[in-house]
Amino acid sequence: MKKYIADWTIKENIPFNDNECYLLKLSLEEKIPIILPGQFVQVLVEDSSTTFLRRPISVHFVDKEKNELWLLVQVIGNGTRKLSERKKGDRVNLIYPLGNGFSLPEDKSKITGKLLLIGGGVGVAPLLYLGACLQELGYSPEFLLGAKIKKDVLQINEFGKFGKIYITTEDGSAGEKGFVTNHSILQSGGFDFIYTCGPKPMMAAVVRYAREKGIACEVSLENTMACGIGACLCCVEKTVRGNVCVCTEGPVMNINQLTWQI
Repeated sequence: MKKYIADWTIKENIPFNDNECYLLKLSLEEKIPIILPGQFVQVLVEDSSTTFLRRPISVHFVDKEKNELWLLVQVIGNGTRKLSERKKGDRVNLIYPLGNGFSLPEDKSKITGKLLLIGGGVGVAPLLYLGACLQELGYSPEFLLGAKIKKDVLQINEFGKFGKIYITTEDGSAGEKGFVTNHSILQSGGFDFIYTCGPKPMMAAVVRYAREKGIACEVSLENTMACGIGACLCCVEKTVRGNVCVCTEGPVMNINQLTWQI
């Protein structure tokens, strides 16, 4: 898949979650090329003296009508803090699209059950665009979103445009109390496919559930990435095929490729 490098213009910068997360809406002068759900971009942070490498950020959404790319940025270090301070009209340089995305079931005759998208914290980011793409194909995806507390549940209105939403919070301030794998929707079953992204312990629990139930499942790994092209070997993951770079072989992987002992 062809890769691009270009300057994008910030159209909006929307703070969330007590300024811990920001939604950057970026536009491009030419038409945005094909970007698959689950792929990511490498963002250049030019005004940070401590940020030497680009920052990998999942594609949150592609608005084809407005020719916009959305990035959900969680402030963790100086690099992401600098990105969060960008204003409308500022330019941001991206390398895109990178990595492999989620599988999209093209043959509806083989899907008899439901498609469940499970996200935790800012790991919900790639699931919005995935839900939109699944809806375009005629599916009705369902979202199971988990967070520590109510304010950490992000983009509910946006997710609601593409499917039914279920929520868990660890303190019970929104949805059901507990972790995503404690939610009652998982007891009803009837799922043909599960997609998940979030903290590794959460994904490990989802993978365990999927394996026990015999449900096909893909995870979007969040290994530390530096170069984004498989050169630096920072993001290596052990698989049944040996060690692979998540930035090129992933970030999305089928659980049958993983060697997680769970």
